[in-house]
Amino acid sequence: MKFFIDTANLKEIKKAKKLGVLDGVTTNPTLISKEFIPKNNINNHYISICQLLDDEEGDVSAELISTNYIDMIQEGEKLSLLHPKIVVKIPMIKDGIKAIKYLSKKNIKTNCTLVFSSGQAILAAKSGSNYISPFLGRLEDLSYNGLNLIKEIKNIYDNYHFDTKILAASIRNPLQIIECSKIGIYAVTSPLKIILSLFNHPLTKIGLKKFLEDYENIIN
Repeated sequence: MKFFIDTANLKEIKKAKKLGVLDGVTTNPTLISKEFIPKNNINNHYISICQLLDDEEGDVSAELISTNYIDMIQEGEKLSLLHPKIVVKIPMIKDGIKAIKYLSKKNIKTNCTLVFSSGQAILAAKSGSNYISPFLGRLEDLSYNGLNLIKEIKNIYDNYHFDTKILAASIRNPLQIIECSKIGIYAVTSPLKIILSLFNHPLTKIGLKKFLEDYENIIN
C-alpha cells in the first residue's frame, strides 16, 4: 500500500520523507489556505512540494479552482506544466468528467476528487482518470459505511480491469488505514499524524522498557 500525505506543509512532507513513509502528496484549497500562501504564490508552492520528492516517491495532486469545462482544461494544462510530478485534481461534476476525458487524451495525469458513490467511481474510470479519491471519512461522519464503498469500487474496477487507482481520502484514524490495506486498494492519503499513529501500541513501549531495564542488570 502507498502512503500519500494529505498536506501542503513543507515541514510535514520533509518529516514523512525522512521516516521513509512518503509515496506522494495530495493537496486541496483548504490545505493551501492553512499555510497562508498568497494566491499569486500557490503555483510556486506546488513546485516546492514537487521538488521535495525523489523520482520514486510518487506525485503531487494539485486541485483545480475552475468549475466549467473550458476554464478547467485551460487551468489543468497550466498546472501540468509546473512540474512532471503534478497530477491535476478535478471535482466529480459533469464538466469535471469532460475535463478528465480531455486531459487524459493529452496524457495529463488526473485525480477525480469528491467521490462519494460507486456510480461516480465508474464515471471517473471511464473518463480515464488516473486516480479517484473516495472520501471515506466524510461518509462515516454522516453514519454511512465508507469502507463498504471502497470495497464496492474495488470490486467494480477489478471486474472491468479499469486502470484507475483508488486513493482512499479523508482518513480519520489508523484503523481505516488498516481496513483499506485489507481491501487491497492502491493507496491512502492521510494527515501525517494518523500515519504516525500506526507506530503506537502500549505493549511495544512496555516491552522496550523491560528490555532496557534488563540490559542494565547484565553483569559487566
